Formats: sequence, C-alpha cells, structure tokens
Amino acid sequence: MKKFIFILVLFVSSFSISQEKFSQEISFVTDNDLYVSTFRDRYYTSGIFLAYRYLSNNKNKAIEKRIIEWKLNHEMYTPYKAVVNNVLKHDRPFAGYLYGSFGINRVYKNKQILNTTIQIGTLGSNSFAEELQEFIHDIYGFEKAVGWDYQIKNAFALNLNAEYLKALIKNETKSFDVTWVNQLNLGTIYTNISSGFYARIGFKPLQNLTNSIAFNTNLNNEQTSSFRKAESFFYMKPMLRYAIYDATLQGSFLNKNSLVTKELIPIVFDVELGVNFTLNRLNFGYAFIYNTNKSKDLRYNYGHKYGRVSINYLLR
Repeated sequence: MKKFIFILVLFVSSFSISQEKFSQEISFVTDNDLYVSTFRDRYYTSGIFLAYRYLSNNKNKAIEKRIIEWKLNHEMYTPYKAVVNNVLKHDRPFAGYLYGSFGINRVYKNKQILNTTIQIGTLGSNSFAEELQEFIHDIYGFEKAVGWDYQIKNAFALNLNAEYLKALIKNETKSFDVTWVNQLNLGTIYTNISSGFYARIGFKPLQNLTNSIAFNTNLNNEQTSSFRKAESFFYMKPMLRYAIYDATLQGSFLNKNSLVTKELIPIVFDVELGVNFTLNRLNFGYAFIYNTNKSKDLRYNYGHKYGRVSINYLLR
C-alpha cells in the first residue's frame, strides 16, 4: 500500500504543473532523530529552519539568477540521553544555537552556483533550547529532559559561510547527473571545510542545476528563460568534512565558562539519502542522514542518524 501511494504521488506530480513562473518561495525544514527512530534522542537531536527566498534584479550577464534568502534557524544538541542526571555521564554537552541568516545565491549560466551567507545569533540558554525540548517531550509523552544546567554557556554567534557547486556529469536521457559540492564555514560557532558530490536519479528527466528544487534554484520571473517544471528524483550526497572548531562541542572562545566540553574529531564523513518531488506549488522532501562521530568518548561511537523533512511553497 505504501509503495502504491508513493508511485501515485510521483505520477500526479508529473502532470500537475503547468508552464508557470514563481519568483518567491517559503520553506520549512525540520531535522530530528525521531524521523528515523521512535526511541533515539541524542547528539544532534533537532533542527528547525524557516526560509524566505526571492529573485532579485540581476544586471550581471554571466548570472542566470540572483536569489536572496532570509532564514530563521534553531539547532539543538544533547548527550546520549536527554534525561542523564549525572553530569559525569554527559558524553557530549547540551547545546542550543538560535540564529538568523542572510544569503545571496548566484546561479551562473555556465552551470555553477556560488552561495554566500552571514549568520548572527546566540549560543547557550538564550537560544531557548531547553524550553523547546520540554515542549517536544510533552507532545510525545517523553520523560522531562534534565541536565540543561550544564549546557554550553551563552555566547555571541557570528558565522560566514560559502558554498560552491559545479555540474559535472549528466547522461543523454537526463535521468542521472552529478554535481560537485564544496562548503566553507568560518566563525564563532563552526569553522570547517567540506567537499563531496550530489548525485541524482530522476523518476522523470532531471532539471538543470540552474532551475531545480535540488539546489533551490527553481524561482523564475520575466528576466529568466526557464519555467516551473515538475520534478521527482532520488539523490545521494556523500561529503567529507574537516572541522577545525565547533562551539557546540568545545564551548565558545568568547565565553570559556562552560562546565562540560568535549574534544573535536576533525575528519567527519556525512552521507545523505533522500527523495524530492513537486506537486502544484509545493515541493516535498525526505532524507536519511548519517555522520561519523564528531567528538571523542561518545557512548555510542558508531555515528549518528537522523531524518530531514522539507516543505516549500511557491509564490508569484
């Protein structure tokens, strides 16, 4: 039955989109380990991301689209159990990170993308992570989370991020393609660099990097030659990251009073497996994400798994 519903959704999505242009988008993305397990509640346990994107005026002839992005985000981290009373058993710190961001996404006509973002926010109790987790646990009937008194202390957050993507391979039938992905984060919360690939297998012909929900480039107006197109595809995104600094683990260098901190593991492997599809003005996505250990002395040292659910709504 589930397989039939999945095929039906993909079928409907293939015929429910006409030749239209939408220049704005609202998106909601949520990460949670509950999306892959009903009992797992640890490490990177929750992420909430709200975004508004729109096309801006473009005077650069080399650029196909220039997309502005505003976001409000929240990330939450806990030890192997959120109900650990004994601080000596905290195998990673409790931590919350609340921030807003402003980004400019430059989509080039030669099938390359350069995204730059600035993040400003707060780390620590000012992020209201404790209150948010209590609210989530009340909904699911879980035990009250304890141990937040030992969370990473308050600190100002400022991060500068850049992402570069380049289309590499696409077969003749447009059913498979590969994009090279590179990311750089530098600031008071995260400093790391990563590189990997984004491979798609289409249930229908894949859209180019310049006009796809895969890369949030599906916005169009009178200046662009492309239209809204129906999409449905499976993707795999393996990434190798070298981390230099992570304030959610090590505590902020702006506030060295955190009682629980841990040593960073610099090299981390991530892999994301997911499916995305369109339906009228909506885009939907689900992903399973795995990463190897980010810090030492974890109780569960075989990596971390969580799920991601995304919903996007297009506006004219």
